[in-house]
Amino acid sequence: MTDFSDRQKGEEAKYAFDEENAFKIAARRNRLLGHWAAEKMSLTTEETDAYAKAVMQADFEEAGDEDVIRKLHGDLIAAGVEIDEAGVRVALEEQTIEARRQLMSES
Repeated sequence: MTDFSDRQKGEEAKYAFDEENAFKIAARRNRLLGHWAAEKMSLTTEETDAYAKAVMQADFEEAGDEDVIRKLHGDLIAAGVEIDEAGVRVALEEQTIEARRQLMSES
């Protein structure tokens, strides 16, 4: 019985660890995306920091990445940047990889 209980505790700890890492990766990715988009929109340093925070906040609107994609795409188009939704999705994937790389190098 102890083996089962120990294994269950181990699985619960791994799940919590994986969820925490996924949250950290998504938050860092969103910050990186905010900086990427701000550069395309030629924002100032102060505007870039504020925009990155706004992108991070947008991720809490609904589950998944669609809220972030909508925000980025809409803001980029409004700023006169020629980009389609597929381009935003590519940036999202690239920044996810970069966020994961950065977190792994910190460990």
